[in-house]
Amino acid sequence: MEASHGGRTDEALAWLDEALIAHPDGAEAHNGRGEILWDNGKIDEALHEFSRSLSADPKFTTAHLNRIELLVEDLGEFEQAVALADELLSGAPDLPRLDRTTQAEIHYLKAKAVFYLDDLEGALFLVRRGLKTSGEVSIYRAFEGQILFELGRFGEARRSLMSATALDGESSHAFYHLALVHERLGDDELAEACFDRANALDPDHYPLPARVDDNFFRDVVIEALDNLPRSIREYIVDVPIVVEDYPSEEMIAEQNVSPQVLGLYIGVPRTEAESVQHDGDFTRVILFKKNVEKICRDRDDLIEQIQITVRHEVGHHLGLSEEDLERLGLA
Repeated sequence: MEASHGGRTDEALAWLDEALIAHPDGAEAHNGRGEILWDNGKIDEALHEFSRSLSADPKFTTAHLNRIELLVEDLGEFEQAVALADELLSGAPDLPRLDRTTQAEIHYLKAKAVFYLDDLEGALFLVRRGLKTSGEVSIYRAFEGQILFELGRFGEARRSLMSATALDGESSHAFYHLALVHERLGDDELAEACFDRANALDPDHYPLPARVDDNFFRDVVIEALDNLPRSIREYIVDVPIVVEDYPSEEMIAEQNVSPQVLGLYIGVPRTEAESVQHDGDFTRVILFKKNVEKICRDRDDLIEQIQITVRHEVGHHLGLSEEDLERLGLA
């Protein structure tokens, strides 16, 4: 483990192999191998090592936490992660006895899994339970702020995220989401300062928004429409394409969308139009300029993303499902 912490991965694995030759059921050695393999992107192998660690010692808490976190963060196995978290919290005699810090961590990991399962209220309940159990922890408070932001509760989100940044001035995640909240509350200067801070702390995960003027953005949208096949353009000739900065609070609630959504189709798809009464004047495609800018690193990236978003939302008008769009590379 000393070699691992020093960045000497090959040496660390060699020592752990020696430990396992001496003691094949060494839970700590299997867990250590899993952590190193995980750091090196060998996800399936890491999961196997965590499972072997727990087979050797079902009460080894660290391996339990590692396995749940890996299922959430890298494998997207959210329901399995929830089941494992519930099992740990059950207090079964063959599982580890949990102190308050570990209980809080399990609530937090379960909250993340539930969040990705689109149960935002459930995730909010769980992360707050973690906070109640542990006291103030920056990453828990930041995640609370992120959930509140996604729920459109921007004032509450700002309070949580400001607490998180006060607890940890190096949390890029907290500063980025605080920037999102400041932006939605109209504090553009504070938003830009927080975007800059998040980018300085973690430029790979939080690039600065690729800002362009409104005319440039609309011109690219028009070009994206012109690039559609003629047969498709004929079907959308009467569908207005609207550009807004981001979805309103009413739209977030009524359409059940994220404040960070890139685009939105509102109306009845053509495949259902004949069987459903609807107001044709209500049908429209909306692109959210500031949201698109935030996920792009430069103008070329922005142009490509606008093309994808236009095709995605037009696809909804034509009756394509999210699964269809993903299969076609438009998700």
